[in-house]
Amino acid sequence: MNRIMRCLYICFCLFTLLTTRLFAQQPTEKDMAAYLMVYFKDDTHSVHFATSKDGYTFSDVNDGNPIIAGDSIAEQKGIRDPYITRGPDGLFYMAMTDLHIFAQQKGYRTTEWERDGKEFGWGNNKNLVLMKSADLIHWTHTRIAVDQAFPGWQDIGCAWAPELIYDKQKDQMMVYLTLRFKNGLSQMYYSYLNQECTALDTPPRLLFQHPKHNIANIDGDITQVGDQFHLFYVSHDGIPGIKQAVSNSLSDNYVYDPKWYDPEPQACEAPTVWKRIGEEKWVLMYDIYGINPHNFGFSETTDFQNFTNLGHFNEGVMKTTNFASPKHGSVIHLTAAEATRLENHWKKSQ
Repeated sequence: MNRIMRCLYICFCLFTLLTTRLFAQQPTEKDMAAYLMVYFKDDTHSVHFATSKDGYTFSDVNDGNPIIAGDSIAEQKGIRDPYITRGPDGLFYMAMTDLHIFAQQKGYRTTEWERDGKEFGWGNNKNLVLMKSADLIHWTHTRIAVDQAFPGWQDIGCAWAPELIYDKQKDQMMVYLTLRFKNGLSQMYYSYLNQECTALDTPPRLLFQHPKHNIANIDGDITQVGDQFHLFYVSHDGIPGIKQAVSNSLSDNYVYDPKWYDPEPQACEAPTVWKRIGEEKWVLMYDIYGINPHNFGFSETTDFQNFTNLGHFNEGVMKTTNFASPKHGSVIHLTAAEATRLENHWKKSQ
């Protein structure tokens, strides 16, 4: 074998090895056997995990205790709104809000908010927390100061509820979140991350706007089904609730739909959509913060137009076994091995 052929052969072998490992890291739906719910609680401002084999009954892997303490990763010593996804590299990514709404009471700061509440609004913050893991147990994390990322963004009043989605066209992870300037109107924006997912690569741009332009829209969640992108979000034109906008493009051209997609008479936030394994059914989950005690609500669909109300946790078919009062959650699929490894690590009791 001459030198050129030998080099080509070595290149082919390396390419085969790399692609085999790459695709081995990306299980498909047929490999999935469990669900992971990531959520937080107001009393801990930390990350919690719960797993389920059937997608109906969830058990916390650490008996309702945090698996990542908010004061260990956030500048404000607390996180909110955790979101989890599996990246194209097979790794797990989490994004969350760097915010503690009870930090003054907990002794983390001397003021109610990080900055003046009249000027910058309720719950003002500036940072996102991003995390990455290969096994759901060992995590790296970074904080992104959105107000310092680009000129002109130093006066943002909030950076809330970040979520991540892979843009195949750009081969980049896109982060989308709720932003406002000072105490102005809260809207959904998007930005692309660098290849390491540790910094914003592009200035935030508006993702979607209500036709009236003066209605707050927050807590976006995008689900791709076929060639369409379904954006569920919280609309504030009336009692806050869940609406949907649909586009053929990930980052723009979402069409406003006036229909309310939650069945709740009280205020809701934090919509997130997840698919039932092996079925053409999707679950719309939302946080009903307008009731006391607050709870998650669930609706199920096969076509994203007609939804069946599944009720609340522990008031219908959806159950929890060892935790209560979850807030702002998200759900992904796991393989049986991934779920078992996670549960064994935390010595899940149920």
